[in-house]
Amino acid sequence: MNKTTKYLKWKSRLHEIIYEADTKEGKLFDVVLLFVIIASIVVVMLESVLPIKLQYAYWLNIAEWTITILFSLEYIARVISINKPKEYIFSFYGIIDLLSTIPKYLSFFLIGGGGALVALRSLRLLRVFRILKLHQFVGASDNFIKALKVSKAKILVFLSFVFIMSIILGTVMYLVEYNENSGFTSIPRSVYWSIVTLTTVGYGDIAPVTPLGQFIASLIMILGYGIIAVPTGIVSSEMTKKSDIHINTQSCPYCATSNHKDDAIYCYECGNKLHE
Repeated sequence: MNKTTKYLKWKSRLHEIIYEADTKEGKLFDVVLLFVIIASIVVVMLESVLPIKLQYAYWLNIAEWTITILFSLEYIARVISINKPKEYIFSFYGIIDLLSTIPKYLSFFLIGGGGALVALRSLRLLRVFRILKLHQFVGASDNFIKALKVSKAKILVFLSFVFIMSIILGTVMYLVEYNENSGFTSIPRSVYWSIVTLTTVGYGDIAPVTPLGQFIASLIMILGYGIIAVPTGIVSSEMTKKSDIHINTQSCPYCATSNHKDDAIYCYECGNKLHE
């Protein structure tokens, strides 16, 4: 076995461990990574508590640097283990992984630099879906996005109807309440009230005082519950058309595409062969 073959085999094995969770090593890697992510979030939370930060600043800084170095090594390993690094670097997880690594390095150049970006580390907890093998939920998220795209026209028409209805109801409430010092001082403000009421938020900063106004408000509140259910029904009906696909955590070593079917041999995105 020559050096090139050994390197390719090592690279393929590294990719399988880092990007997939169907093997014992891959699951162990993701579990360890999850604990490191949780530890990093705990450190960030403790640093925001002033008494703890003043007393344990030295140890918190060491912990922060240790975690940052581990994240950096993981990021490098992910880049070198894939045949097309750009596919990972510019992917959602690639960007999140990078943003969660650089804040500590920015502290060299900026006072408090990158502190806000540290919170992005919590997004890395999304990898728990792969670790716990919640395939149905991962698949459901893909189906949900597809269902939203298919339902886009219907939802836009529905939202346009709700917007027009909010204007009409707001105008009606203005005509009923504007002389009662109840807060309906203009049509735009009344439209704001109708939107708040239709969505069942109910801030309570504006409220009708006349019997007719309260009756109309009651009808709007009841109508609001029905309005909330319509988009859910539209999207759900689309999702039921494509919900019986079983997928695994296998990731393409060429383009990093995941969520392949259990019996998939080739990547559905780039066509290259997957791991056996």
